[in-house]
Amino acid sequence: MALATGSAGLWCKPTEAVDIVVAGARVVDPLEGLDEVLDVTVEGGVITSLEQARAPRPRLLVTPGFVDPHVHLRAPGREDEEDLASGTAAAAAGGYCAILAMPNTDPVVDSAAVLGALIDDAKTNAQIPVGFFASITRDLAGEELSDMVELAECGAVGFTDDGRPVRSAGLMRRALQYSGAAGRSLSLHEEEPTLASGGHMHEGAVSAELGIGGWPSIAESVMVERDVALAQYESRPLHFMHLSAQESVDALRRARELGVEASGEVSPHHLCLTDEAVRSLDTNLKMNPPLGAEADRQALLEGVRDGTIEAIATDHAPHALHEKELPFEEAPFGVTGLETAFSVLYSRLVMTGALGLGVLIERMTSGPARIFGLAPPRIAVGQPANLTLIDVERQWVVGEDGFRSRSANSWLIGEELTGCIVMTIADGRLAYAA
Repeated sequence: MALATGSAGLWCKPTEAVDIVVAGARVVDPLEGLDEVLDVTVEGGVITSLEQARAPRPRLLVTPGFVDPHVHLRAPGREDEEDLASGTAAAAAGGYCAILAMPNTDPVVDSAAVLGALIDDAKTNAQIPVGFFASITRDLAGEELSDMVELAECGAVGFTDDGRPVRSAGLMRRALQYSGAAGRSLSLHEEEPTLASGGHMHEGAVSAELGIGGWPSIAESVMVERDVALAQYESRPLHFMHLSAQESVDALRRARELGVEASGEVSPHHLCLTDEAVRSLDTNLKMNPPLGAEADRQALLEGVRDGTIEAIATDHAPHALHEKELPFEEAPFGVTGLETAFSVLYSRLVMTGALGLGVLIERMTSGPARIFGLAPPRIAVGQPANLTLIDVERQWVVGEDGFRSRSANSWLIGEELTGCIVMTIADGRLAYAA
């Protein structure tokens, strides 16, 4: 898979192209309008035949490979938590054929030297294709723009200060202008710091009862509104990361109705949980932005259903065990998610009727690919094989067999889920087999 514009791209270590026949599977590809029981033949890493199956296997589902536009690989700087080899192996085990990595590392990905080193690392160690964001501002400090043109020429897929907002409206306006010159878009972590300060969970009845500092949902939505206005003024695209609030979804919907080129993503935990879960004080339920109220969850679900939110992204954020064993207020924000995303969404949303299977697949495949200019994974003759094979009847317990990620800060540890990834083919190569 490669980007459609500029010199940016996705990289992984070269391996032998796969030859395989997947017989009797239900094949679902919303982009191709496909939902049939077929035999899928792959030769030399390319789909060469799609034929009506003679012997259906109803529990086997084949979809396009998943694309995750929001992953923390922790390299460089915190390879004890994750590195390119472990993070991409975890992604492959979760059914992903491509991921995009965040730049809030140590050092920050704000120079051609750091970006180039990551690309070289990916060519040697990445199990599936991976692309890299560079930061909007130098050292994520929010004071000076990075050299976006140079970084784009070196292969950056886009720009984000994820983990931190761009506080200054003036700097954000210049970032929009310079991103246009670089031919890349901005992905934004939306948080008004003076409103979110001191917050460790969603501000509401639960935070009040627990006596934990609250984080109001408007801390996100007021920044979404600000940046929609700037994007409209500059006629530039924007992508909103890990949306969590009803007001933010409403703002994004209004922006799209006005013709603003804005897109959004949501993470599985925000689609499945509310702040009620935090009553357990499990630090694996502490994430940024925090879990909202049921009205927020329902608004996010509706945004996914109606296409206002075009992508589901894990925001996979590994942490060392000792960091998450601290008291709730002291523990860092962030949870893992690459290895559980499809299964939890299938179990809790598709099987319950809250979300259609085709919608889920589209938001995990062609939706995120389209936002970032990637050639979408497609199940069609002549296309590179980017396929995820799923046993939709198999039940499994999260964490029982360990994680391929170096970190285990999953909010699902011990939970039984239905739907297990059994094989991932990424860019025509076997990336994972159970």
